[in-house]
Parts: sequence; C-alpha cells; structure tokens
Amino acid sequence: MNPTYQSELNRDVPVAAPGEFAPVLLRGQGARESLSIWPPVVLAPMAGVTNIPFRALCRRFGAGLYVSEMITARGLVENNAKTLHLASFAPDEKPRSLQLYGVEPVSLGEAVAWLAGEGRVDHIDMNFGCPVRKVTRRGGGAALPWKRALLRRLVQAAVRNAGPIPVTIKFRIGIDDAHETMLDAGRIAEDEGCAAVALHARTAAQLYDGEARWDAIARLKAAVRTIPVFGNGDVWEAHDALRMMRATGCDGVVVGRGCLGRPWLFRDLADVFAGREPADPPSLQQVLAIALEHAELLVQWFGENRGVRMFRQHGGWYTKGFRGGSKLRPRIMNVATLPALREVLTSVESDDPFPPTAMRVPRGKSSGRQRVTLPENWLDDRDDPTPPGFEAEDETSGG
Repeated sequence: MNPTYQSELNRDVPVAAPGEFAPVLLRGQGARESLSIWPPVVLAPMAGVTNIPFRALCRRFGAGLYVSEMITARGLVENNAKTLHLASFAPDEKPRSLQLYGVEPVSLGEAVAWLAGEGRVDHIDMNFGCPVRKVTRRGGGAALPWKRALLRRLVQAAVRNAGPIPVTIKFRIGIDDAHETMLDAGRIAEDEGCAAVALHARTAAQLYDGEARWDAIARLKAAVRTIPVFGNGDVWEAHDALRMMRATGCDGVVVGRGCLGRPWLFRDLADVFAGREPADPPSLQQVLAIALEHAELLVQWFGENRGVRMFRQHGGWYTKGFRGGSKLRPRIMNVATLPALREVLTSVESDDPFPPTAMRVPRGKSSGRQRVTLPENWLDDRDDPTPPGFEAEDETSGG
C-alpha cells in the first residue's frame, strides 16, 4: 500500500507475524465443534445496512463473521413478516449469524429456541449497546445492563435455549462515565455460558462521538479470562485492527462504520492478518463498479423500488471524499430505477485515485454526545430483575 494511504497512527505498524494471532473459536453449550472465525474480524450489525446484499458483498472481499441486522425477539415470537424477512439468509450464506434483541426473558427464550430448534442460525449475538434515546428511556439498549439481575436472566434464557448454538453479547462501557456496566456484563456473560463478548469502547452518552476508548477493552479483557473478547470502535484502516489487538490483548475486532462505502476493508483486514501489506484502495471507476454491484444485489433481494431507495445512503458513502462527489451524490439521490442508476454510475469519465483524506472520514452515525434518558428511578436498584415494557424492544439497531 502506498504510504499516503496510511495515517500517522499506522505508518510504522507491521503486519501480523506468523502465529501472532489465532482464530477465535465460539463454542455453544455441549457442542462438539466450535465455530472458527479467521481472520478474527466481525461485521457489526447495522440497521438498514447489514442485510443479505451487503453481507454478500463484504464476504466476497474477505472472511470472518458477518452478522445480520438486529431483529427483535418479540417480532419473531409474533411471526412479524418484516422481522422474519430480516431474519432470513441467502441459501449459500455460511455461517449464518444473527443479532437478536429482547428485554423479557420468556419471549427471548422462545425466540432463541425457535432459531436454534429450526436450525436457522449458526450463531446468535445479543445487543445490549443501543444508545438511542427512544430505547434507553424505556430501559432498553445500553440502559439495560445497569440492571445486572435482569441482564443475567436474559443471558440465561438465551444460552439455555440455544443448545449447541454459540451465544455472544455486545455492549458499551456503560450509560455514562459515572455509570459503568461493562465489567458486570462481561462477568455475567462468562458465568452464564456465553461464547464471547464484544465491547463498543464508548459510553451511551458518547453515542459515536470522539475516539473509542481502547483502554476499556484492555480492562474488560483483564476481567474476562475464559471466553474471547472482541473490541469495537475506530477500525478505519486494516492496521487499526492490529494496533487494537496488540494494545488491548483482545481476541478479535468488530468493524462497523469503517466499512460503510468501503467493503474492501475486509480484503485489507484479511491481508494484514495473513502477514501481507494490503493493496491500494480502488480508484473511482472501481469504486463505482462495486457500488453498482451493491445496487444490483439490493434490487435482486428487495425489488427495484425499495432496492434503489436503500442504495441512496450507500451512494453517499461510496463517493465521499472524491473530487466531484458532491455533484454526483444528488444525481444518485434522484434516481428511481436501476437502469437510471446504472446510467449515472457508468457516465462518470474520470478515474481519480481514492482520496487519502477519505480513509478515516467517519461515515454513518456521528451525532455528538447526549445526556442519556432513562426511566424514572432506573438507577435506584441494580438488582431489580423486572423487565421493562415491550416498548423498549424497538427495532433500532446500533451499539
């Protein structure tokens, strides 16, 4: 890779040495075999993004574990058509990894039992990291781990009903700096038979602002000794993953916003873990060809009208930083059919190299900080096992 594409943070970071890192093994209760993840890289679930087309595109570039959009346990139990569609996989998709969210142990257990009993999944991840106000104010998302007795009940329900299917949980540092929850969440996961944990190294109050606090990942890894720990936050370049793992001792990384508009990041990650320097990022024409492939996959899966509309946000991410991108994005936003989109993407004559300044430009969510809204008296009793109402089971993904 041309050094111009490496930030000062990574300019002197060497690729992985032979045997330096190992596959992450996820084992369910009583399972004879483990689910092996190599390289130790996981695609973070993102609402409206990590659907079948995007997972297929990322998988074509690299390897690892690619997790579905978050779905709600209640939606599964009630046979909600939208939820069932989100919970589906391509016929050739393997392993089938699904993120599940629930706030009530009985319905969560029923949903897990259905997923495991029908052989629909190879891995279940549970989301306890969503910082969105409409979720936390009802006691869900990143607010829920504060109620450690309730969190334990939920983890127990999932693991017991999953059988040999490995269950993992993802969470944040805590609600805010004064209300940390990560160590309790990690120990509960370890005690109750989870196969691994993942930490987004920000608090709910931080949202996606500022730098991820990798020191928190190191603290969690020191506290959780018997199961793998994944780190999440600020993996924009492949070498960031190596820096995180070396600095924190974590077993693998979770990649979210860094791959938006850049699915080839998984190619780069596969390279550095294999001991190879990655290639330069694609040029504008190559990026637009990838973008068109993505749009075609969305149309195949969701139909032309919805697929083209879904592509619009991706179009902004693919063209971010390119000279002329600001003029191209409105054209992408205004098309309504796949032929029209194809004409826009193939009409660009320039073939500029990928702009180095775009390597670390945040894509997706980046909206400042917040004061976390919680239910009344939520902080009073950490050992209250009472679930919040089902209103907390909002179909909002993130963590």
